[in-house]
Amino acid sequence: MGLPIFAGVMFLIYYISIQTIGGWGTEWLNGFIEDPIMPAVEDWLVSINAEDWLIGLIVDGIIAGVGAVIGFLPQMLVLFLLLVILEDCGYMARVAFVMDRIFRRFGLSGKSFIPILVGTGCGVPGIMASRAIEGESERRITAMTTTFIPCSAKMPVIALIAGALFGQSAWVALSMYFLGIFCILISGIILRKWKSLVGTPSPFIMELPPYHAPGVFTVIRSTLTRGWAFVKKAGTFILLACGIVWFLSTFDWGLTIVDDVNDSMLANIGNSLKFIFVPLGFGDDWEFTVATITGLLAKENVVGTFGVLFADYIPGVEEIAENGEEIWSVIGSMLTQVAGFSFLVFNMICAPCFAAIGAMRRELGTWKDTGKAVLYQCSLAYVLALIIYQFGVVLTGGDVEVWIVLAAIALVGLVYMLVAKDPFKFLRRANA
Repeated sequence: MGLPIFAGVMFLIYYISIQTIGGWGTEWLNGFIEDPIMPAVEDWLVSINAEDWLIGLIVDGIIAGVGAVIGFLPQMLVLFLLLVILEDCGYMARVAFVMDRIFRRFGLSGKSFIPILVGTGCGVPGIMASRAIEGESERRITAMTTTFIPCSAKMPVIALIAGALFGQSAWVALSMYFLGIFCILISGIILRKWKSLVGTPSPFIMELPPYHAPGVFTVIRSTLTRGWAFVKKAGTFILLACGIVWFLSTFDWGLTIVDDVNDSMLANIGNSLKFIFVPLGFGDDWEFTVATITGLLAKENVVGTFGVLFADYIPGVEEIAENGEEIWSVIGSMLTQVAGFSFLVFNMICAPCFAAIGAMRRELGTWKDTGKAVLYQCSLAYVLALIIYQFGVVLTGGDVEVWIVLAAIALVGLVYMLVAKDPFKFLRRANA
């Protein structure tokens, strides 16, 4: 019963974090940012005769962008609190032991689950935790796949899509968690077939601490530490990124302020690249392409980018969501549920933030191997999103497109990579 209990526990955690206590806190904080903070700041800037561009930068760029990320802080704090309690009471050590029986069948061991658990907070320490694994190939595969698990930076993106398209359902977050585990397991099979990663899983030896009541001060300190790291990132890197997004979405290539964001530099960049994501269902609107690209810098940027780009859309929305989450209604009007889920899958599985890529470089040893790992992550994300969207459209009774052929080929290719004994032999011949 270990695995069903674990699934139930994780569902309960995400249900409390996103749909109940954490969701209520997020609704209140987002409402507080939208009114009275944003109007008050704008009125003050007008009172001191600030330039229009400065008002736009501060209100529509910084507050709207960073606020869109900070608004999810209550959900993050509740999630961190519950995960820390599970870790401190000794439950997660048991989960690692139970998962060893599954991971070993896929070329990994229960020790690989420890970096995954650490990675739920942040991918960087999760990747670094792979150093504790004795087997060389097992350690490298773990470092390459740990970031498939949703970290705190990805949770705002999950909460955004869940709220905009799925009624804040906890199943969305839970599905992303188990999708990450699924990707790690199939990657254990696929990557083991690469010549430099061949090896046998190391023995799983671990001392299980006795079950005990978690320490109050330990739980509070760990929760606040993780929460502060989330806030600090929003106040530094995300702040800079939102400023850049605002600049690119406000000016054209002649550095003239545009009246329509579709005439901006950012729109031009997004329109020139959006064809890449058309088969995945979210390539019709350039905003989602831009958000995906900025998400490669840091996953929170996806929400921050939407906060900047859709700030001008909010006043024109005819029907505001009852909980005040106007961005949800904008995204909900632009994406179908299948397309939104595809967008979420791609952003969860593709290359992590730059900091995590740097940590991966330290564990893999060379930028060449790191580049291969990033290419594998992005390719797997694209294939999964393509299959999910195209077959999802068919199952939901939508119009079948020519891209279904590409999705079928991708599915066959993925199955081939799993069952073939040496699927990479053609690459080695090409290199030779």
